[in-house]
Amino acid sequence: MTLPLRQPFAPMEALSVDSIPVGEAWRYEPKWDGFRCLAFRDGAKVELQSKSGRSMSRYFPELTTALGKLKPKTLVLDGEIVVPADGAFSFDALLQRIHLAQSRIREFAAETPALLIVFDLLVDAAGELLTGKPLDARRRALELFFQKYCRASPSIRLSPSTTSLSQAKEWLRRTGATLDGVIAKRRDFNYRTGDCRGMQKIKNFRSADCVVGGFRYNENSPLEGSSRSNIISQINDLTVIC
Repeated sequence: MTLPLRQPFAPMEALSVDSIPVGEAWRYEPKWDGFRCLAFRDGAKVELQSKSGRSMSRYFPELTTALGKLKPKTLVLDGEIVVPADGAFSFDALLQRIHLAQSRIREFAAETPALLIVFDLLVDAAGELLTGKPLDARRRALELFFQKYCRASPSIRLSPSTTSLSQAKEWLRRTGATLDGVIAKRRDFNYRTGDCRGMQKIKNFRSADCVVGGFRYNENSPLEGSSRSNIISQINDLTVIC
């Protein structure tokens, strides 16, 4: 078997904007706090590709196993890898996977298994390329694909999608433990690899102006040999404005 997409394949990008776009042309989805991932299956071969085009398969063996168990022998899914922990999605747990030895990765995969939240279907079970179809058509195909093949898998979830602006605003308001914001997509756009004209991301930013002070020892500094209490006293003289 040969997929109609070659790796590495650049995913569709999102343009960062300040507010949710309004109008019937838009469809909205939650923005998950995880790693963007393109999942490829071509016969027995399963590959997880990062946004930058690198392989992530060795870091998430539980997901490659789950995808390999699906009935379709061909598929390309676009989604987000997340790791649930303590009622939220842990980005730290994701980062740890990248820096672990293979034996430790297997332990983490068993203790805190990752999920693949899918939001687009680029190649279907029949091997048909869907990137030329508008988003609404791909979404219908994805929902049918998920219901037929993925619903029983504990490792694969379907991302919600809506045309309701009020629902999108609610998702944005709930930004925090699991959500990183909202994604708005043009319903009439095909899948435009590397393009960001048909997809926008909106985050609920919380910011603060900060001035951070610090120090380091110089050679032959009079601070060398100073007691811990004296050093702390001098540090406390610094003013930190937050």
